[in-house]
Amino acid sequence: MQDRIKYWKGIEELENTPEFAKHAHNEFPEFLPLNETPGDSKSSQVTAPRRDFLKLLGFGLAAATLASCEAPVRKAIPYLNKPVDVEPGVANWYASTYFSHGDYNSILIKTREGRPIKIEPNPMSSVTPLGTSPRAQASVLNLYDNNRLRTPLLKGKEAKWEDVDREITAALNGVSGKVVLVSSTVASPSTKQLIDEFGSRFGSFEHVTYDANSASALLAANGGTIPGYDFSKANIIVSVGADFLGSWIAPTPFAKQYIQNRKITKEKAVMSRHYQFETILSLTGANADIRVPIKPSQEAALVSALYNSITGQGGSAPANVDSKAFAAAVRDLNANKGKALVVSGSNDPAVQTMVAALNQALGAEGTTIDTAAPYFVKQGNDAQMLRFIEDLNAGTIGAVFFYNANPAYDHPLADRVKSGLAKVGLKVSFAERVDETAALVDFVTPDNNYLESWNDYEPKRGFLSLAQPVIRPIFTTRQMQDSLLTWSGNTTTFYDYIRNNWRKVASGDFNVFWDKAVHDGVLETGASMLKVSPVANTLTAASAASAAGSRAGGSGIEAVVYEKVQIGPGYEVNNPYLQEAGDPITKATWGNYVAMPRIMAEEMKVVQGDVLRVTTANGKTIEAPALIQPGQAPGTVGIAMGYGRDLESMPVVKGLGANAFPITTVANNSVSYSSVVKLEKTDATSPIAQMQTHHTIMDRLVVQENTLANYQKDPKTVTKYIRIATHDGPVKPATISLWDDYEYKNHHWGMVVDLNSCIGCGACTLSCNIENNIPVVGKAEVINRREMHWMRIDRYYSAKEHEPKDYAEMEHPADNPTVIFQPMMCQHCNHAPCETVCPVAATMHSSEGINQMAYNRCVGTRYCANNCPYKVRRFNWFAYANNDKFDYNMNNDLGKMVLNPDVVVRSRGVMEKCSFCVQRVQLGKLEAKRENRRPKDGEIVTACAQSCPTDAIIFGDMLDPESRIAQVLAKEEGERAFHVLEEINVQPNVTYLTKIRNLA
Repeated sequence: MQDRIKYWKGIEELENTPEFAKHAHNEFPEFLPLNETPGDSKSSQVTAPRRDFLKLLGFGLAAATLASCEAPVRKAIPYLNKPVDVEPGVANWYASTYFSHGDYNSILIKTREGRPIKIEPNPMSSVTPLGTSPRAQASVLNLYDNNRLRTPLLKGKEAKWEDVDREITAALNGVSGKVVLVSSTVASPSTKQLIDEFGSRFGSFEHVTYDANSASALLAANGGTIPGYDFSKANIIVSVGADFLGSWIAPTPFAKQYIQNRKITKEKAVMSRHYQFETILSLTGANADIRVPIKPSQEAALVSALYNSITGQGGSAPANVDSKAFAAAVRDLNANKGKALVVSGSNDPAVQTMVAALNQALGAEGTTIDTAAPYFVKQGNDAQMLRFIEDLNAGTIGAVFFYNANPAYDHPLADRVKSGLAKVGLKVSFAERVDETAALVDFVTPDNNYLESWNDYEPKRGFLSLAQPVIRPIFTTRQMQDSLLTWSGNTTTFYDYIRNNWRKVASGDFNVFWDKAVHDGVLETGASMLKVSPVANTLTAASAASAAGSRAGGSGIEAVVYEKVQIGPGYEVNNPYLQEAGDPITKATWGNYVAMPRIMAEEMKVVQGDVLRVTTANGKTIEAPALIQPGQAPGTVGIAMGYGRDLESMPVVKGLGANAFPITTVANNSVSYSSVVKLEKTDATSPIAQMQTHHTIMDRLVVQENTLANYQKDPKTVTKYIRIATHDGPVKPATISLWDDYEYKNHHWGMVVDLNSCIGCGACTLSCNIENNIPVVGKAEVINRREMHWMRIDRYYSAKEHEPKDYAEMEHPADNPTVIFQPMMCQHCNHAPCETVCPVAATMHSSEGINQMAYNRCVGTRYCANNCPYKVRRFNWFAYANNDKFDYNMNNDLGKMVLNPDVVVRSRGVMEKCSFCVQRVQLGKLEAKRENRRPKDGEIVTACAQSCPTDAIIFGDMLDPESRIAQVLAKEEGERAFHVLEEINVQPNVTYLTKIRNLA
């Protein structure tokens, strides 16, 4: 029997567990009551009217109505005197920059009547011209967080700025001891210069930089900067624990580079080959061609073996590492010198020293590593931070300032930070809310949100960008830089300070230069302004390789602390959009968990949701539910950072998950994100809210993949097409129909999704949510399978099935399955089954191929959802706005300011789903009509397509022969283009392109 691929969404589907079998065919199973803690015997009753049409399209009671830094915040419309730059119903766009804890995006900000409502990529940037990260996409909601501080705090009580300024200035004038400013990475040249000038007035001053997810070892191995990696020039990529598509260093620029060598056509039937050696199943590992699970303790030996093999000193795969994959990686690296790249996510200086030497031996410098343009997005120095903590406890620190830093929470020595702060005379935090560190200081002087601030950035040498305010500060906050200027006795504003600083790189008339820089948002002339401190490395590659080669794999269970793609290190964890986005791999929302391999779970008799106690060697303990994760390395567990917050200032996540930072340790003057732990099963359970495994695909042909070798041999054989048997022979399903076909005379809108390009990051889902006012429903409702996302990224595992005699084994997931991602939204079928069954014609077909919803006509029969084979329709079980049961952004006037006025907010009892962003389609058509022309290809882009960092989604008019979508469909017809469930002849307007893997 020929091997075939079986796809499964989760272990419960593969094993057909009783719970899954019970609910797989039941669209509306038994539900957990709203706001009831899972496992709690108490219940709650929701009483709400059948219909509660919401009036949320205008301004809320506290709307901030005028844009720009000069515009005041007002409460009423219409305008008595309309601002010149605000036109009701017309969007304004401003170029700016999002940068948060290493996550850099050059962006455009859409405002409506003065309210920032949407983030889009800035195409003028060559660093991030395509798409955004999920965190950048959701960051607009952080501006409207009701839990931000409204005023400064003095000894925990609200105070006036003049009183705070007077006391801090007086304390600084009489300070004794060292003055320290602790921050996460500062990528702003003007801010770094200002910090140095602020500190120059003190006898002893230090700017201490640390990152919650540190790259200190990488910096040390490369002289203080991060190499200018260019994945687009690499034929062979070997990653050892570096999630460069998800959370490592610069995932948005890296994703753009990476995918350039993964898109294939008949004319360019070549692609890079990607090897991934890692512990957890990361987003990057899921996209790799060859993935090998390893323990964290094996990383050093693995890199040492690679180094010895490439430099001709002889090397073989370490014990318990796939020797075949290792040999293939060495062979490919040797055969592609000058076009190969090795990266590592380790924070061990010895490992990173070997990786740097390895890349040098491969000839990467000047090709896959741009030595002239290193990255500045991570600058944290672990050794410097550790010295500061010692000084803190020694009592030698006279004053300390915390800027975008929370070491009382996110550092392995958080307890020593807390004890040391008690010995400091002046303690100030610029936190936007009372976080764990801000709760211990004397003064909290809240910084503005980045959308309320001027700033500049240099994420990469020679690539400058600006951030500008698009709204006046909503609360009585002040930009951190303006606070430093005030306490220095400098009356200059930070805006003027930046302008003066940028005169160094200006050319020609400065005012003209400045206006253009602000308009474009970027300056990429090669000029550099950011100064970084060099870091000496005492290690050599030979000594590091010698020491690493003697290390054996660790004994006992090893825990690794990692960064979730959406949550990051936890600074934006209170954002409900991010909490409900779902992890790309686990599809879990609203909390973290202990990810463990199936074999370990079986040995411990653990089932998913059982709460485990994780204890480190130094006795620190955390508890979190178990999640069975295929691909997790044997003998290891993974826990995401950023959770376990017990703060009133973070009500969205208060008490959610466990703080994983106590699992991190300090070794060799660096933070280590892995440690040996003891794992114990407790008597408690805590269900995990996963978003994907709600339905079964019943072994139908939904996703398709093949190999590069087969594609090169014959592109027409890589995709399987369903044919229907007739008396005339096999025919396409579309040729046999009871339906009359639609005739599209003007436009026919469609979408193509390239599965080779989709990395599964989920930025498109967040973009869709924000563009279309999709409500957040919370953990209980996700468990009840009532999430409202119009677009989801289905993650499928796959492995070759066993021979028929091994049917029992078929129920067991592979220990290391391959992964494929598939964006799934309304397919806008030409023969839509939902349209046939709607008794009130609420769902109908437009003359341009869009399946439309008339919300005010829908009576909520849900027949359409039952009849949809793709399960992409969402039912409003409740009024999610103005409902205390759903205390998220739509439940307060400030949070509602993020709503898009072009999209109606749906009421209870209404069915909703993807509309192909019909509001954008209509706007594009109207603008073209005003100019008496047809819309040009590329003018109309859906939110999902615009936010994709890999250009995996193409939207356009299929009737326009010059459009990109029409050309792709013509080229891929009969080769990689396929429709999901083509055999049922619903004729979708969404086409997918088969995924191709470059197997060794």
